[in-house]
Amino acid sequence: MDAPQNNAARRPEDIALDLLKFVASHANVGSKSTGSTGFVAPFQAKSEDQVTQLLELYSRCREAVEAPLER
Repeated sequence: MDAPQNNAARRPEDIALDLLKFVASHANVGSKSTGSTGFVAPFQAKSEDQVTQLLELYSRCREAVEAPLER
């Protein structure tokens, strides 16, 4: 049987999502860190703020992926 061909270029949305995952994981954006006492640190963002940050980061990743290359 023939295996599916993987010649098609990836969609910019998929590339931006991979970039988002990479940047977010290295910058600890959207990750939950709890202290050993169970108290939330005062600087820790609320979940709505984290979602907003992730959406803004995804938008920036899409812009970066879709921007024309300057030569």
